[in-house]
Amino acid sequence: MGNGTHLGKVRGLGSSGHGSQHWLQQRLTALANILLVGFLFVSLVRLPLGDHAAVLRWAANPTVALALMLMVVSVFWHLRLGLTVLIEDYAHGEAARLFALVVLNFYAIGGAAFGLFAIARIAFGGGAPA
Repeated sequence: MGNGTHLGKVRGLGSSGHGSQHWLQQRLTALANILLVGFLFVSLVRLPLGDHAAVLRWAANPTVALALMLMVVSVFWHLRLGLTVLIEDYAHGEAARLFALVVLNFYAIGGAAFGLFAIARIAFGGGAPA
């Protein structure tokens, strides 16, 4: 039958204790995404159609810029959480899994940083039309 007790056989094979935290983070970022993307959609629908300057003035508002920055962080965090689970479940081989996770982290951090920089540039007047 094997060596040791049943507890000894399964020790180290169970949950690492991070699953519930990951699950909760994924649900909270999904809720934040629904609220923030909903705000973005409703706000953009209310803006004049095809008026680039109006969109820039809207995005330069500090409250709107903060909401957009929160949305960018939430979307990329949610993306990272979901794709991490996908990679850990389906990537075969330790090297391939590690490489995919490193690329994913660079992509998520880089994409979020680029989005935050773009919104900050608009909010501080660097993206206003001449």
